[in-house]
Amino acid sequence: MRKCNEEALRVYLPGRSNPKVVALGGGHGLSNMLRGMKNYTKNITAIVSVCDDGGGSGMLRKDLGMLPPGDIRNCILALSNAEPAMAQLFDYRFQEGSLTGQSFGNLFLAALNGMSQTFDEAVKQAGEILSITGKVLPVSNQNILLEAEFENGEKIVGESKIFQAKKEHDCRIRQVRLIPEHPTALPESLEAILAADLIVLGPGSLYTSIIPNLLVHGVIDALQRSKALKVLVLNLMTQDGETEDYSAADHLKALMAHGAQGLVDICLANSAPIAPEFVDAYQAEGACQIITKLGTFEAFGAKTVLAPLMHCEQYVRHDSDALARTLLELLYQYKS
Repeated sequence: MRKCNEEALRVYLPGRSNPKVVALGGGHGLSNMLRGMKNYTKNITAIVSVCDDGGGSGMLRKDLGMLPPGDIRNCILALSNAEPAMAQLFDYRFQEGSLTGQSFGNLFLAALNGMSQTFDEAVKQAGEILSITGKVLPVSNQNILLEAEFENGEKIVGESKIFQAKKEHDCRIRQVRLIPEHPTALPESLEAILAADLIVLGPGSLYTSIIPNLLVHGVIDALQRSKALKVLVLNLMTQDGETEDYSAADHLKALMAHGAQGLVDICLANSAPIAPEFVDAYQAEGACQIITKLGTFEAFGAKTVLAPLMHCEQYVRHDSDALARTLLELLYQYKS
């Protein structure tokens, strides 16, 4: 692969060219990637899972019957161009009373949802108010629950319960399903996939953020029909309660088992080592760095690309800018 540098990426600078980028996922991994990508293109569509039933999102889902706003809120914030005070307000969490732990952004989306005909309309209005780059879409407007089946045959319903159930059963997740099994995808989400130049899966929780999007009716078909470059971004670390002891190849195998063969063109993995001072803390949580070698994914029909993508500060995270630049360099190389 050509060296990722300013010269190679000039075509993607604002005002020069705006490739159509679609990112599927949820959680902090997706919003972190979007934060870097918005500096290079205005044509971004984040397609977000709506299975979350825990925390503040779960409370609103139970009390108001709305779809979970948390991951949507994080993506809107990542793409926001509003005044800093507005972004801070949207991310503010109440510290006392019955709203303790709830974010203002979740309540704001709940209010817009009450004023709108559909959840995606509420999300669109929130994006306009915060002047976001691109758009954020729920993968579906249907009320969806996530069910996990473990290798011992036990099943658990509810995304927020999977972590503890996996620890109790002490075995791998065999598969996850949606309830209802084939919810209808938001048409605008499918249209974005078909029109994309680059489709990014991850980074994020494999079974609770990435795979649920693939299980929505129409998404796999749209991905297979799309002529975009499709890249799976490998997580930096295994995830306690979900993918502990998984190899890099295990992640792709799980994705294909829930999706289809040939769904991914490239698997992009980090090549930088974790800072030593973080190793013990993550090991205490049952997590370790995912080590990937060249050629890891070729047996599954995908190219393996390694690049230094890690940023260690308070937590181990992808470097938003490095990730965005590397993804666009891949698009430049393989689709130009």
